[in-house]
Amino acid sequence: MLRSLLMLPPLVALLVAGCGVPVEDTPRVIEVGTPSRMATGAPSAAASGPAAESLYLIRDGSLVAVQRRLPTEPDPQHLLGDLLAGPTEAEQDRGLGTALGGRGVIASVQLLDDIAHVELPAGIESTGRNDDVLAFGQIVCTLTSRAGITGVVFTQQGARIGVPLPDASLSQEPLRAADYAALIANG
Repeated sequence: MLRSLLMLPPLVALLVAGCGVPVEDTPRVIEVGTPSRMATGAPSAAASGPAAESLYLIRDGSLVAVQRRLPTEPDPQHLLGDLLAGPTEAEQDRGLGTALGGRGVIASVQLLDDIAHVELPAGIESTGRNDDVLAFGQIVCTLTSRAGITGVVFTQQGARIGVPLPDASLSQEPLRAADYAALIANG
């Protein structure tokens, strides 16, 4: 199973691409601490408007839902862009961070029927990082919080890839927030 996890082309590796973090061939112990407080391009203030978007950020190793107001409801690509931008300064002050911060971009998000297909660029290698589950959980929970999206699949060159779940299993099936319920903070 460990070999399968190490061979997985995870989203986190995609997000690390181009930021100078080397790929490691062997696992290493990573001390659990405060999540990343700064994300590249983090918004400085929350927007306002009649539409709401729900983003999932992290605090103390858990996923936390954050509501933001916008002028219009974002499409899936915009919603994911807002998530990748990271927490606002006010959210950072509340101890919120991201497992996605400063790691790059996702190739595309397409909504087919009610499933969001997140395409990852080719040539991604595994990093073996232990925050992969939180990174995938942030994306799945954020996208499925939008009306009309009931699941998320991750693809690379059009083929589904397995992504990690909290129980250390991999899934290629459409993922839902319920799949990451063990990581979602109450209240």
